[in-house]
Amino acid sequence: MAARTKEQRAFLAEAVGLWPAAKGSLALVRRPCIRAKCAACERGEKHPAWIFTFRQKGRQRCLYVRPALVEALRQAIRNGRRMEELLTRSGAALIERHRLERPAGDPK
Repeated sequence: MAARTKEQRAFLAEAVGLWPAAKGSLALVRRPCIRAKCAACERGEKHPAWIFTFRQKGRQRCLYVRPALVEALRQAIRNGRRMEELLTRSGAALIERHRLERPAGDPK
């Protein structure tokens, strides 16, 4: 295996701090329950539930999230957004490096 470049080491050092990472969104929704004569539902309050929405194989999916996991998932989503920014910067840097390394007058 070839030695890692300075850029690769910098990328990996930043990426390792972004775990856990997730891509999607988290929302608090209110849903009716299935119990007959539920006081909260009869008042129109319904019941709070956290939903994680994401894409899988091109299809939108939703999962219920336990309240105990909400803060960890929020952090994972923040990390996922930072990871996307890191990948975008990495792609732009790759193009710039290629432009600098090609011989003068080379159109490709």
